[in-house]
Amino acid sequence: MRPILVTGGAGFIGGEFVRQWIAEEPSAVVNLDKLTYAGNLESLAPVAGNPRHVFVQGDIGDPACVRQLLEEHRPRAIVNFAAESHVDRSIDGPAAFVETNVGGTFRLLDEARHYWKALPEAEQREFRFLHVSTDEVYGSLGPTGKFTETTPYAPNSPYSASKAASDHFVRAYHHTFGLPTLTTNCSNNYGPYQFPEKLIPLMILNCLDGKPLPVYGDGAQIRDWLYVGDHCRAIRAVLARGRVGEVYNVGGDSEKKNLEVVHAICRTVDALRPGLPHAPSTSLITYVKDRPGHDRRYAIDFTKIRTELGWTPSLSFDEAIRDTVSWYLDHPGWVANIASGGYRRTRLGLSEAAS
Repeated sequence: MRPILVTGGAGFIGGEFVRQWIAEEPSAVVNLDKLTYAGNLESLAPVAGNPRHVFVQGDIGDPACVRQLLEEHRPRAIVNFAAESHVDRSIDGPAAFVETNVGGTFRLLDEARHYWKALPEAEQREFRFLHVSTDEVYGSLGPTGKFTETTPYAPNSPYSASKAASDHFVRAYHHTFGLPTLTTNCSNNYGPYQFPEKLIPLMILNCLDGKPLPVYGDGAQIRDWLYVGDHCRAIRAVLARGRVGEVYNVGGDSEKKNLEVVHAICRTVDALRPGLPHAPSTSLITYVKDRPGHDRRYAIDFTKIRTELGWTPSLSFDEAIRDTVSWYLDHPGWVANIASGGYRRTRLGLSEAAS
């Protein structure tokens, strides 16, 4: 069986996908990652040396690199995780998000189109380009309702605007050129190996170290939380059985206020690491200035992927958050190496932002 090409496969979600694929699928993975600050080869340690995993350091925005990989490995699918993904960083530096998420996706699509057109007819029918996106492209919800696949796009941050643009390019390449594309829009992911600029790992590590737990605004922003392992199984289902040209929303059926999530992390850390001098960890909660343009609520309706492809989340939030906290407790070396690379869990996203 011909391999698949995964882009951004040393990142948080891409790395989980690669590890899961090698463990549970028969074919090989060619893994292209630029290794920016959030790309980490240590996250691929479980598949290091596996003959079905081929890692290549490179950029989706480099057409020559992508073309060479397509010609050499002749993948039957491309799964595109490669993206700048942190909203706060997009406020401080939007240009990198436009370069990677818009320009990079466009160049990857264009190389995929030329590659696909040159394939034999049977391989053309088999080929898929799956683009992994976010629910943030839909903007912010009121107190009721959920995002569906037909919700109009209304991105509110430079990050979500760049992902919305990339989604539109994927749609356009299907409708204009016939490229067999699929798009997934997911809710907030969490789990092992997540870079600690994100809410859940940041709170876990600060709990352990007795550092303040910065809660933006009133902490009442609502997100639908999705365990990364469940997300990657959803992507595999879409890749295997999704209808060409379609969009599938992937949610965790777990709406929670940010403050609820922080409290759950505090309880879990206190239970798994008894005797912390600052316990209870909720004493560390500190309210800070809200993120500029912070969307109030996201929630995903994943009826389509459930009814068409039979996918549902396998873990409850409480089960998955305990697994996540346990992983960070068990991997202090991974955490230390992240910190030694220059990230110090500092606040981002306030410079030059509108009040």
